[in-house]
Amino acid sequence: MLAIDVHQLRKQFKVQKNREGLKGALKDLFRREHTEVAAVKDISFQIPQGEICGYIGENGAGKSTTIKMLTGILVPTSGKLVVNGYVPHKEREKFVQGIGVVFGQRSQLWWDIGVIESFNLLRKVYRVSETDFRRRLDELVETLQLQELLNRPVRKLSLGQRMRCELVAALLHNPSILFLDEPTIGLDIVVKTEIREFLKRLNREEGTTILLTTHDLQDIEALCSRVIMLDDGRIIYDGGLEELKSRWGKGREVQFQFNDPVTLSVVSAMTSGLDVRWTLENDLTAKVWIPREMNVSDVLSRVVGLREISDIKIFETNTDEIVREIYQSGSAEAPRDLSALSGESGETGESVELNSEGAVGETATSGAADSKETVKAGANES
Repeated sequence: MLAIDVHQLRKQFKVQKNREGLKGALKDLFRREHTEVAAVKDISFQIPQGEICGYIGENGAGKSTTIKMLTGILVPTSGKLVVNGYVPHKEREKFVQGIGVVFGQRSQLWWDIGVIESFNLLRKVYRVSETDFRRRLDELVETLQLQELLNRPVRKLSLGQRMRCELVAALLHNPSILFLDEPTIGLDIVVKTEIREFLKRLNREEGTTILLTTHDLQDIEALCSRVIMLDDGRIIYDGGLEELKSRWGKGREVQFQFNDPVTLSVVSAMTSGLDVRWTLENDLTAKVWIPREMNVSDVLSRVVGLREISDIKIFETNTDEIVREIYQSGSAEAPRDLSALSGESGETGESVELNSEGAVGETATSGAADSKETVKAGANES
């Protein structure tokens, strides 16, 4: 069964045009001019029950507008919209009983009263019985460790503490669908990790459908099996995160630190016959670009078997870099020449360090240095 069914959804806003100068202001008093702005442009997607789906896009892409239509806050200009079996803006009272909403930059808690008082008010809003409320509250408070915060005024909570309370408020009535609009914005890494783990557990144990909008792609990687990418009000990608990486991944770079000086011709000869490309950083350091479809071990076995290595680093293109390039291109279609892209200076990637014995070391983020010399492996140098 579908939790969310969207077909050709569109939202247009009428925006007033202000004319310049005193004369223009006087004209605006008697006859105002407006222009139509489309925030969401005929999008269609379906989300089955129990799925965690990431909904991402640049600022102004239409993410929050979509969420507001899905939750019944805004009325669509056109299109079909069914959430949890209801049309949100038409059957609002029944509809809200089955959804929970968290807006990272807005609060549903009352600012000057204790957290527990806000929870009690929400219990009455959602018409939850006292027994169910107590059972659900005890469970959520224990899971999110809120025992010491219940009698504290909301205005005295830190951002991380408030966000945990917001999650409880959204889940008190045990909704089957949870909408999260930038729930980890401004939070430190510890609180982010706690919230991610809680959401994964909620989905795993209760089958809660979650639609997550965020600019933090680590949230997407940690939680979502599927991602919908929005650009200028249109969907440009809808599919798995791994598929997106496979389509846009630029391959990998491996950096070797040799014990003895090497030349470009020497390192390229070690991988003769393999479709890789070497870059010489200095006399002791060289990088090799490896296509995504090739196993890194094929290259490592050759190089390590022929030369003494003091250090190895493997660089993977990270999700942030992939999404940034998709936004810049305006399309999620794969670039034609991935190997050419990989040679760009300033590329950011996830690196995994290995010592000379091949043990995996600490993970870090690193930028690739500008290429000084580049050669296709297997090419003969005179």
